[in-house]
Amino acid sequence: MSDTAGGLSETAAESTAPAPLHRGNLFLIGLPGAGKSTLGRQLARRLRKRFLDADAELEQRLGVPIPTIFEIEGEAGFRDREEAMLADLTVLADIVLSTGGGVVIRAANRERLRQNGTVIYLHAQPATLWGRVRHSRNRPLLATADPLARLAELYAQRDALYREIATYVVESERGEVMRLMRAFE
Repeated sequence: MSDTAGGLSETAAESTAPAPLHRGNLFLIGLPGAGKSTLGRQLARRLRKRFLDADAELEQRLGVPIPTIFEIEGEAGFRDREEAMLADLTVLADIVLSTGGGVVIRAANRERLRQNGTVIYLHAQPATLWGRVRHSRNRPLLATADPLARLAELYAQRDALYREIATYVVESERGEVMRLMRAFE
């Protein structure tokens, strides 16, 4: 785990005091398969905070799954709806929020995340992510002839954006994530 601010002599996970959460919020970002939803639920339970999954909230609001939104409105239409949902969710306090993998594409979303919470980038290499999502049917951007190549392309496009707003960058491996959890207790 690294602190992107670079000013700490020890990582937040090794400190004896709990790491502070900006506005009490913890926002999880990363590519599909990084574990944002799964780990978000665990973190929320452990921190006694409300867990929200931005994609699930959007599906509930619209009454249709994400792939249907992509099919009907295309990626641009989906991103408009995602941005509106994020605007609603980031004004809440004391939450753990799992975001969609592409939320960082828009500058307004990056600014909302940065201004309203502590942002954790769950990092993993494309091959690791592919191993986790290869059986999922709910990932429209990976519905291609070569999903691993698409993940590599998304990684190349988004990694710098994730890092730009991340308070912490954490490898999305179980041991690293468990250390992260302890840092916020």
